Amino acid sequence: MKLNTVKINTEKSICTITLNRPDCLNAMNRQLIADVATAFDYANSDEHVRVIIFTGEGRAFCAGDDRNEHTHPANENEARAFVKAIQRVTESIVLADKLVVGAINGWAVGGGFEWAINCDFSIWSRDAKAFFPEVSLNLFVTGAVTSLLPALVGLNKAREMFFLGEHYNADDLLHMGIARKVVAPDALKAEAILLAEKLAELPTLSSRAMKRVLNQTAVNSIKNALQLETEATISGFMDPETTRLLKDFSS
Repeated sequence: MKLNTVKINTEKSICTITLNRPDCLNAMNRQLIADVATAFDYANSDEHVRVIIFTGEGRAFCAGDDRNEHTHPANENEARAFVKAIQRVTESIVLADKLVVGAINGWAVGGGFEWAINCDFSIWSRDAKAFFPEVSLNLFVTGAVTSLLPALVGLNKAREMFFLGEHYNADDLLHMGIARKVVAPDALKAEAILLAEKLAELPTLSSRAMKRVLNQTAVNSIKNALQLETEATISGFMDPETTRLLKDFSS
């Protein structure tokens, strides 16, 4: 399969999905979001694929929304379609059966940070950094992180991360339990493959059941979080102040 903004490579039982807009730090525009969802649907439907690796080309995993391409939604239906497309990616990562290993290089910002958290296991490059700018931009987070992040780091730490928008390095994320492992940049790909191979050796029935049950019981309703986030994000997109803040942030 060939996509405009995402590369897909399958070797044996491992499918690697790579964000491929390196010139803009793999920032999320509508095409990228649609292509990521298509790529995960493709990998999830391939009976030969047992584990998926998710990474980014170039100097970043994903720098969040592409503010240079942001336009104020013409109406609520347009805003809803855009937000639901973002949430569909999370559904394809979190709610599907196959295990996902994140190989997080460089910046993971906003929606990119959310996608990293969506992965079942994430290995971070030592030079990686992450933060949530959404609240400062009159926006809201997506990706079910309002449920997933407090389960990982605790409610108080999640509040700090969402409200204050502070930057965290890879060692911070390892200490908080978001990163499974931190490695040198040139070792990231090999470490991700090594973990993916180990996971691929597990019995399919039990490993997929474990992912499904953990995600349904360890957090308070991922689907409910996705729905509530969608409505909050639509409200943010519809406010003209959001467009102004996004333009100022990118200038």
